[in-house]
This record gives sequence, structure tokens and C-alpha cells, in this order.
Amino acid sequence: MDYFWASLFLLLLFAAQMLNIFSLPGNWLLALFAGAWVYLRPDHGLGWVFVGVLAGIALVGEAVEWAAQSWGARRYGASGRGNFGGIVGALVGAVIGAPFLLGVGALIGALVGAYAGCFVFELTKGRPRAEANRASMGAFFGKSLGMTVKLALGLTMFLLCVPRVWP
Repeated sequence: MDYFWASLFLLLLFAAQMLNIFSLPGNWLLALFAGAWVYLRPDHGLGWVFVGVLAGIALVGEAVEWAAQSWGARRYGASGRGNFGGIVGALVGAVIGAPFLLGVGALIGALVGAYAGCFVFELTKGRPRAEANRASMGAFFGKSLGMTVKLALGLTMFLLCVPRVWP
């Protein structure tokens, strides 16, 4: 029966990680599920310290995602206003894109939204189109890097859980 519960739990953790592809908080959900596992099955592999480590990794993933987008936008010349527009655009784009392509549209929407949000906010600041385009490309590339790192950290979290949970 332990194999059944461990398999079901690991499948749940993997499903939580797939939410990262849709720009949803998969890493935080994985940490929450790990906490539930510790509460329900305290003698089966995970502990509260480990759950704290998972939460720390999730926090690092969020920080890296945000910092990478900000860094990319600034590196390519975005203003603070354009950077804010890129962050807002990524969130709006993920929500708008979620219903398309079986949810993978959220990923595309977040990337396009980062570009579009930065572009619009740079234009409203009065910057020329060429400068706004360059800054927006930075927001796009930064968002791509941040999402990749966040997904990689989430998969690391999952892989750290597997040997601790499997009987």
C-alpha cells in the first residue's frame, strides 16, 4: 500500500510542476503538498525542515523569475515604467493565453505579454519605437530566462522529493 500512496503523491507533485508551464504557482503547490504529506504521513520520508527547504527553493524561483525579467529589460534599455509594464503584461498575457493550446498558451501569453507590456509603457513614456522595441526584447528574453530557471528549480524540487517518498 505504501507504493500506491507514494506513486499517487509523486504523480500529484509532478502535476503541480506542470502548472509552471502555464505560469501558475507550481513550485508553491509542490511545497504545500509536501507539507500535507508530512502532516498526514509524518513517518514516511519528508520532514518539516525539508518542506522549509522546498519553500525556500520556491521563493528563490520566484525571485529569479522576477529579477531576470527586470535585468533583461534594463539591460536592453527599459525604464522603470517599461519594466513595470513588462511584468504586468506577462501576468495579463498568461491569463489571456491560458485557455489556448491546452493551457500552454499561458506560457506564450506570458512571453508576448512581457514584450507588449514593456513596449506600450515605453511608448507612453514618449520613447521612439526603435528604443521601445529594443527594451521590450530585453523584457521578453529576461522573462524566458526567468521562466526556464523557475521550471528547472521546480523539477529539482520534485527530484529531491522522489527518493524521500519512495518506499
